Amino acid sequence: MLTSERKALIQQVLRLDGRLIAKDFSQKMGVSEDTIRRDLRELAGEGLLQRVHGGALPASPAVADFGSREQVGASVKARLGQAAARMIQPGQIVFLDGGTTNVQLARHLPDDLRAVVVTHSPSIAVELARHPSVEVELVGGRLFKHSIVAVGTTSAEAISRIRADLFFMGATGVHPETGITTGDREEAAIKSLIARQSAETIILATREKLGAASPYHIMPLADVGTLVTVAGLPEELLQPFRSSSLALVEV
Repeated sequence: MLTSERKALIQQVLRLDGRLIAKDFSQKMGVSEDTIRRDLRELAGEGLLQRVHGGALPASPAVADFGSREQVGASVKARLGQAAARMIQPGQIVFLDGGTTNVQLARHLPDDLRAVVVTHSPSIAVELARHPSVEVELVGGRLFKHSIVAVGTTSAEAISRIRADLFFMGATGVHPETGITTGDREEAAIKSLIARQSAETIILATREKLGAASPYHIMPLADVGTLVTVAGLPEELLQPFRSSSLALVEV
């Protein structure tokens, strides 16, 4: 079998099974485990999968630039944003992470909601500038352009002085084993800090993020309070999340 054919089969297995065990796959193909590991390294280098101990997981496709992501699945993200907006109670302090789905959340906050929204996302702050009764606190720092959020030590210092009731976190990968992941080391550190400063972390996840993984770990799935996703997804995809301690909300 040609290398290109073997790589295509690796990607097919990941699409169908959601994971690949290098040892098992090498035996099935009749090649060495080192050969399969080399294939996995090369595919990971192209962003086509995420290597993990013993094999690989599907790579999250949620890595395009912010403008491109805004155009993808807008109606689904609006549904998630509407559902999340209903979770916020008057008087709460809420941290809104960056990301296109959280922009939808900000757009769907009721006009009569009185709450404090803290964010390190200029996009979120601009959306809420027109809200009549939500107070907005904007955290500054170095702008990470992929997600349009502030990161770095300035951001971390400000976040460490905040205690939030809810944190709506953005992530590129939500996996029952590898947990919550994203594609940038510094952004992962900021997200982890915000989660530690919040009483509950809520994640809004479109279909392509579930069962996928990105290079940098944010937190284990057990530390997530609620996962909001779309209704009608395959049960085999959702079952591991149903079996966990989090609340699964399908909208």
